[in-house]
Amino acid sequence: MGVYAALHQSPATMSSRLNLDEEVRLYTTNAEREKYGLLATLFGIVVSLEYLERAYVRDSVSASEYSPACTRLLSQYKTMLKLVSDDVPSIEQFMARYRMDHQAALHRIQVGVPATVEHSSEAGPETAKWVAETTQNFITFVDALKLRMRAKDQLHPILQELVTSYARFKGSKDWEGRSKMVGWLITLNGMKASEELTEEQARQISFDIEHAYAEFFRSLSGKDGGS
Repeated sequence: MGVYAALHQSPATMSSRLNLDEEVRLYTTNAEREKYGLLATLFGIVVSLEYLERAYVRDSVSASEYSPACTRLLSQYKTMLKLVSDDVPSIEQFMARYRMDHQAALHRIQVGVPATVEHSSEAGPETAKWVAETTQNFITFVDALKLRMRAKDQLHPILQELVTSYARFKGSKDWEGRSKMVGWLITLNGMKASEELTEEQARQISFDIEHAYAEFFRSLSGKDGGS
């Protein structure tokens, strides 16, 4: 068909060649599909962080609910940014590219810690660093349990690092979670390297760690810990 003939086809003829209900694909390879999936996840994290920040400012969520949720989103953001670093030079460029007007999320990302830590009267740079590290250790241990890690040589090093960072806070000696975690350290210490926790033990330690995690943030929200 010549160019002239193609330009003078009737709309009916042209529409018969096009499926207007067909989904337009962003990718043609598995690698491209993975890339767009990661970018979509990063987009979702920024949006979630924006809604969380606004909810906290409006007192729609308590400090004890806000702090762990915010820290988890910040941790997920850092992980995702590493995975898309080739396509996302900076979060500012990413937000500009997709026309994201999410200033509250951007501020929280730039600060790197929840507002409860940022605005605490005792929260210096070192304290904020300890909060971030301890929170990441909590998340790492919980994720290890979710991945069904049960052996002593898998769990003991992670729990030991968690207890060490947790103990930096001067109020931690009075927190119930500390005695629970030390008790589990003792239990793991008494096991052989390849020995595994039972499913009942795994459920109990998961419950105890989640409780300690929530208690940690409640304590920080009232009065931030120090060394």
